[in-house]
Amino acid sequence: MRVEIGKYIAVDDEVCHGKPIFKGTRILVSDVIELLAAGVSVKEIVEDYYPSLNEEMIREALDWAAKIIRGEHHVRYSEVPA
Repeated sequence: MRVEIGKYIAVDDEVCHGKPIFKGTRILVSDVIELLAAGVSVKEIVEDYYPSLNEEMIREALDWAAKIIRGEHHVRYSEVPA
């Protein structure tokens, strides 16, 4: 089952064990968030780590993470196996 999280993010139980990814890639959203937490800039992520991503995609990931923290967005894990 595939769940569309946003314009650029999806969860698909057939891809990366059902973890959130950027659509059309196998890049985990969590990997990009971890790079940001480690101090890597958005520009560096796009240029040096994941050139298939763009700044808008990364902003969407940050916005989605903030919504989860605020309790505004939920992924029904019963529908999306990990």
